[in-house]
Amino acid sequence: MLLALSLLPIPAPSRAQGEDPIVPADPPARWWKGNLHTHSFWSDGNDFPEMIVDWYRRRDYHFLALSDHNVLSQGARWMDRDEVDRRSGGRAFERYLERFGEHWVETREIDGLSQVRLQPLVEYRALVEQAGRFLLIQGEEITDRFERKPIHMNASNLAERIPPQGGGSVVEVIDNNLKAVEEQAERLGIPILAHLNHPNFGYAITAEELAEAGREQFVEVYNGHPDVHHLGDEHHAPVERMWDIANTLRVAAMGVRPLMGLATDDSHQYFGTEGSSPGRGWIMVRARHLTPESIIDAIEAGDFYASSGVTLRDVRFDREAGVLDVEVEPEPGSSYSVAFVGTRAGVDPTAEPVTDADGKPLGVTGRYTDEIGRVLATVEGTNARYELAGDELYVRAVVTSSLPPDNPSFEGQRRQAWTQPVGWESRIDRPGEAD
Repeated sequence: MLLALSLLPIPAPSRAQGEDPIVPADPPARWWKGNLHTHSFWSDGNDFPEMIVDWYRRRDYHFLALSDHNVLSQGARWMDRDEVDRRSGGRAFERYLERFGEHWVETREIDGLSQVRLQPLVEYRALVEQAGRFLLIQGEEITDRFERKPIHMNASNLAERIPPQGGGSVVEVIDNNLKAVEEQAERLGIPILAHLNHPNFGYAITAEELAEAGREQFVEVYNGHPDVHHLGDEHHAPVERMWDIANTLRVAAMGVRPLMGLATDDSHQYFGTEGSSPGRGWIMVRARHLTPESIIDAIEAGDFYASSGVTLRDVRFDREAGVLDVEVEPEPGSSYSVAFVGTRAGVDPTAEPVTDADGKPLGVTGRYTDEIGRVLATVEGTNARYELAGDELYVRAVVTSSLPPDNPSFEGQRRQAWTQPVGWESRIDRPGEAD
């Protein structure tokens, strides 16, 4: 009887059985919201990973990478309760226990010390992931340095920890770590996204080094940590200015595709809004499926934008017509300004060195002409179009709201969104490849 049953044909699913609103057969492309830079108790964060994931999941994020420093949340890890309380001000454990209960939270006593287990990703992801609604991506912040300069890079969707690779210069450190990411991706047959974190943290990286590191394709143009010097200072260029300088040098002088810009939280603190708290920066990715492969493929294709509070209904670039369209999803009480930023061909690429009070040159981003990264056009309102004249090295849009973010990272901040540079493709011999 068992054999006879096994030979019966499997009936084809009915139309009703084949329909699935969560995993449809032919889904349209849509926007997915996510953050790729997050820290937990596994390194220097002050909360449990499940609590952090729960925060993002309940606030309509679709994907998240916990990217702790030089570690993956794998294997057995126990943490002293005293350390948990020290980092969180005595707030983390009881909140964790109340949220997930005693049947999930694991504790033990070792030599008179009370400890709590840090759950690995393989266990807690099954608790919170939802098909078509919420995805966890394994991440690591590869935390390296050159001399005293901190050089941090995030790898998203890796399977094995990548130790810091080091190098003889800032550019070589970046390049060596990217090579390690590429080696793992090729060896394991998985897509891994690598991006450069907070270039002004410790004022470690200059715009010229960003340009020279041609293997790198992604950089954080906004990071929500209040100590990453987003706005620069009297001697150091703001991050957004560095982005324009690096992209101008890449396209005009090096024949390398420009850097794409991400926004991230870099969250460490999860009790109130002090310190580096969550919800400050994210990316919106247009893809058909909520899978690591689809998300990374869309990012690598440049089909995403960065945000610190502005939502776009659409951003479209018609390469053949040379037209960039931006449509904002308006919020009540907010007005919007859309600035189209770029650099025209023939710009002077030379820079004046920045010097100290004694006239000694400082090893920082040089001072370039204002024609680099200039505002080419400004449109007030929620619908904006820019028609390329044909002499632009690239064009990008930055949308600024009249409203401040819910959780600002610096004084006077306004909600913004940054689209990716376009119009450069015909100027690069081999789009998608870096020398």
